[in-house]
Amino acid sequence: MENRSEAEASPYKSLVAAVSYGIASMAMVFINKAILMQYGHSMTLLTLQQLATALLIHFGRRTGYTRARGVDMQTAKRLLPVSLFYNANVAFALASLRGVNIPMYIAIKRLTPLAVLIAGIFSGKGKPTTQVTLSVLLIAAGVIIAALGDFSFDLWGYGMALTSVFFQTMYLVLVERSGAEDGLSSVEIMFYNSFLSLPFLIFLIIITGEFPNSLALLFAKSNSLSFLVILVISLIMGIVLNFTMFLCTIVNSALTTTIVGVLKGVGSTTLGFVLLGGVEVHALNVTGLVINTAGGLWYSYAKYQQKTSKPPKRISDVEARSK
Repeated sequence: MENRSEAEASPYKSLVAAVSYGIASMAMVFINKAILMQYGHSMTLLTLQQLATALLIHFGRRTGYTRARGVDMQTAKRLLPVSLFYNANVAFALASLRGVNIPMYIAIKRLTPLAVLIAGIFSGKGKPTTQVTLSVLLIAAGVIIAALGDFSFDLWGYGMALTSVFFQTMYLVLVERSGAEDGLSSVEIMFYNSFLSLPFLIFLIIITGEFPNSLALLFAKSNSLSFLVILVISLIMGIVLNFTMFLCTIVNSALTTTIVGVLKGVGSTTLGFVLLGGVEVHALNVTGLVINTAGGLWYSYAKYQQKTSKPPKRISDVEARSK
C-alpha cells in the first residue's frame, strides 16, 4: 500500500519530512498571528484554510496531479475522530493567539509532551525514564514562572492554549494509528481531514455568530492589498503545514512530530520577542521562557537517546499498542 512505502521511507525522506514540518509550523504561528491582528474571526479563517485544502486536492486528483483515492465512507467514519480533534486543536490555538503573545504561546504548547506522558501512564504504557520525567517537569515549571512575569497575562487566552495542547496530543496519536492501519497516504489523510471538517466548521461559525459578519468583514478588507497577501499566504501555508505534519507523523511517528514541534519553538520564541509586538520584557518572564526552552531541548535529547538505545523495530510504539 502507498502508506506502507511512506512508513518504510529512507532516512533522507524522514529527515526532510521532519525539517519541512518544523519550518512550516514555525512560519504558520507568525502568519496566523499577523492575520488575526487584522481579522479576528479565527473559526472563519480555519474554515477557509480547510476549504482551500479540500479543493486543491480534489482538483489535483481530477487532473491527475495526485494519486489520492476517492472518498470511502467506511474510511471517513474511522477518520472522523482525527478530524474533530485536529479542528479542535487548531480552533483553540487560533483563539489563544488573539490574547497570548507568541513566546508564551510557544511555551504553553511545549506542554504537549507532559500531556503525552500523563496519557501514557493512564493507558498502561509504563513509567517514563528519569530524564524524560525531569525534562517535562522543567518545561511545566518554565511555563509557570514565565506566566508570573507576563504583563499581558490573559486567562482566557491561556485557557484556550492549554485546551489546544490536549487536543493536539489526541489527534497526533490518532493520525499515526489511522495512517498505519488504513494504508492511507499523507495527502489522503489531509483530504479526509479537510472534507470531514467543513460541515462541522460551517455549523460552528453559524451558531457562534461569526457568520455572516465575518464574511462581510472579509469583503470589506479585500480592498487592502496587504491583507489579501497575508490571507493568501495563510491559506497556502495552511495546506503546506497540514501536508508536512501528516507526512512527518506517518513517515516517522507522533513522537517525532512532537519533538520537532518542541525544537522549532526555540526559534519561534526568539523571533516572537521582535516580530509583531505584544511582548513586554520582564526578567521573570524571560527566565521562565529560558527554563521552558531548556526543558524542551532536554526532553528532545532524552527521547532521542531512549529511541536509539532500543533495538530497531518495524512498527511504532503507538502502532504496536493498537494491535
